Amino acid sequence: MLKNDKNKRQICILGSTGSIGVSTLDVIRLHSDKFNVVSLSAHASVDKVLAQCLEFQPKTVVMVSQSHAEQLILRLAGENLESIEVKSGVDALVELASSNQTDTVMAAIVGAAGLMPTLAAVQAGKRVLLANKEALVTSGAIFIEAVKQSGAQLLPIDSEHNAIFQSLPWQEQARVGHCQLTQNGISKILLTGSGGPFRTKQVSELEHVTPSQACAHPNWDMGRKISVDSATMMNKGLEFIEAKWLFNVEASDIQVILHPQSTIHSMVQYKDGSVIAQMGNPDMRTPIAHALAYPERIESGVAPLDFFNAPSFEFQSVDYEKYPNLKLAIEACESGQGACTALNAANEVAVAAFLDEQIKFTDIYKINETSVMKFVSEQVCNIKEVISLDARAREFALSIVDKFSTSKLKEQN
Repeated sequence: MLKNDKNKRQICILGSTGSIGVSTLDVIRLHSDKFNVVSLSAHASVDKVLAQCLEFQPKTVVMVSQSHAEQLILRLAGENLESIEVKSGVDALVELASSNQTDTVMAAIVGAAGLMPTLAAVQAGKRVLLANKEALVTSGAIFIEAVKQSGAQLLPIDSEHNAIFQSLPWQEQARVGHCQLTQNGISKILLTGSGGPFRTKQVSELEHVTPSQACAHPNWDMGRKISVDSATMMNKGLEFIEAKWLFNVEASDIQVILHPQSTIHSMVQYKDGSVIAQMGNPDMRTPIAHALAYPERIESGVAPLDFFNAPSFEFQSVDYEKYPNLKLAIEACESGQGACTALNAANEVAVAAFLDEQIKFTDIYKINETSVMKFVSEQVCNIKEVISLDARAREFALSIVDKFSTSKLKEQN
């Protein structure tokens, strides 16, 4: 690759070994004439990062774990790639995201860990491809104000938000974060969700589902945390909150619709009765390719829909008894930032505990609800207060996990 080709977009990928990061590199691989990978980050996946370094030869890599950074340095030396600079730690992530060597940042670190580097990319005025839900969920108003102040360009990567973006008039695409949908004839955002792997299960069965069952999404290939969030529909709840901030709407302007086939990724309803939808096979390379090249269109490696063999479209209303986490997220969105920040923190703790088989699937909601009730009245006015609330909500959620874990152990004995 020609490292100094100014006609190429200079790309930083935060979270390069996760599903979004890998898919991003898949698209870039098809277009070496358009994109140059300048920097990568990962937590601890040395083997995967090494393979990415061998192929894309970035200038800089950040491993969050220092010990894994040291391992990567040794492995790169063994491949005669000492020229690749390796750093470690959260501060290095922030520095990487705001570096003047890049113009485009794929923000794909899962969870609240992605907040600070994503915010740093925004404050540096980058073109930010936003795959990290939590940046907006935990600090929506603060984040969007930073976008306005810096002039950063936000392009949503979540398939649902990318679909909404594509279904908007060009005027609104140009002002993500401070849209004026009502003035441009839009009456509602229709946010679709598959319902996850338990859509046809009875509520009484959910208490006994296993992590492997929760991670078996019928349509999408995702990481374990996001897969569990899809099973509880918390993923859709976080997307609901994110949509409020991306498109500058109220909770009442968003409607969630179950669409099990995951072919229509979301829709925009207009005042004249029109509904514009974005469709495609369920593959994240499509929205990634769209955002990487926007406003151009490029090959993503995804086959187009075969309408003659595609399943029929099906739509259902949401059963909130089966998906109480979604209802909780919508209520948090209406309540304010404190509730949203606490919800996200508690959910990360609860999902991790479920994946470790410390708690039951249905305990995730109980932990989330209790945590939101505890912190719903909290006011957060700056990023330090967000981080403080996040930490306190995690500590509180962990104390509840301990109680549920002890109770589950007693049941087993």
